[in-house]
Amino acid sequence: MSDTLHLPAETRERAGKGASRALRREGRTPAVIYGGNQDPVAIHVEEKELRRQLGTGKFFDSVIEITIGGQTVRTQPKDVAFHPVSERPLHADFLRI
Repeated sequence: MSDTLHLPAETRERAGKGASRALRREGRTPAVIYGGNQDPVAIHVEEKELRRQLGTGKFFDSVIEITIGGQTVRTQPKDVAFHPVSERPLHADFLRI
């Protein structure tokens, strides 16, 4: 049985390399929610919270409830890209359930 983890997020207006770098400097990690016959949603999550949940060891086996502006979206983590040296999360992909 999979566990349910909660992850607060905010939508991001800008996309691209420059906007993502600016978010990372502020301690945020850019991410995308896609699937479910809906348009993809560009979001960003707090890096500290994402790292904490990744450290549980059951992140990829869990259902992640992402809260965006009061609305909750049930997702499954698809992929997390890490920096090759510092192992900071650079980007996350979530698939709608």
